[in-house]
Amino acid sequence: MKIVSVDLCTVSAGDIDFSPLDELGEVLYYDVLTPGGLALAARDAEALLVNKAQVDEALLEACPKLKYVGTYATGYNNVDLAACTRRGITVCNVPGYSTNAVAQHAFALLLCLCGNIDKYSASVANGDWKRSKSFSYMPWQTRELSGLTFGVYGYGNIGRRAAQIASVFGMNVIVCTRTPPADCPYELVTREEIFARSDVLSLHCPLTEQTKELVNAHTLSLMKRSAILINTARGGLVDEAALAAALNSERIAGAGLDVLAEEPMAKGCPLFKARHTVITPHIAWIPKETRTRLVQAVANNLKCFIQGHPINVVNDK
Repeated sequence: MKIVSVDLCTVSAGDIDFSPLDELGEVLYYDVLTPGGLALAARDAEALLVNKAQVDEALLEACPKLKYVGTYATGYNNVDLAACTRRGITVCNVPGYSTNAVAQHAFALLLCLCGNIDKYSASVANGDWKRSKSFSYMPWQTRELSGLTFGVYGYGNIGRRAAQIASVFGMNVIVCTRTPPADCPYELVTREEIFARSDVLSLHCPLTEQTKELVNAHTLSLMKRSAILINTARGGLVDEAALAAALNSERIAGAGLDVLAEEPMAKGCPLFKARHTVITPHIAWIPKETRTRLVQAVANNLKCFIQGHPINVVNDK
């Protein structure tokens, strides 16, 4: 099988073993390509592996031999599922590979905000502690997590793990999810309730037409002024102009974001230098252990397809 794997630099910094894929056929590896470059690279491919590259009608038209599209990700909104289905192309994703890493990062952002860790660290690096008259100084307030209400929007693998971690911190967990699970040990609430009641609202849902810009001027107006928003899911869940306005006016207390609507960050992104904001460049999923697990799962998905029993299929052929 001829396999083309793109977006290589988004998966590996030269530290990941791709031999599980090499065992499945002739693999050509590329970094990020332009749409034209991708069409040229994949024109004879039977299997195409992507991270964020757009797999659309134009690309599929240029790749008549394509039978399989696999994502180096859980999300697959960059793949035109309907177009793949019309051509009998199987599309598979990798659920669950980043559960621990993403939940961990959500709390890294939260702890940074609640402890003002970035400000205190920069202060020490600036020499302020050397000049201090006391053993400790407190120009920025910090907060305890225990006793706060932690809202989980989306109760998949990552949402469940985030809820468990919040419970360990002594937080009161509430959950809003499209399909209420039978085994949820936490209080289930509506969309408006989770915005109104959460001291911390952490987003863990997929980006769909129903969830696009679910954080907007209206839902932000429901939040407590002391509330913090955490987004490690998808940038499109947030109306960025509305969030920036809420942060700059101190309508809410802070935001920790690992994802943006446009990535890399657009020059005109309204959240750039917004007040009380910590932004990281979509790195929640990048621990080496996580990426190693991802590549192994991508290879297993393709192996199962080759053997005639595909798994983690996200489209109906």
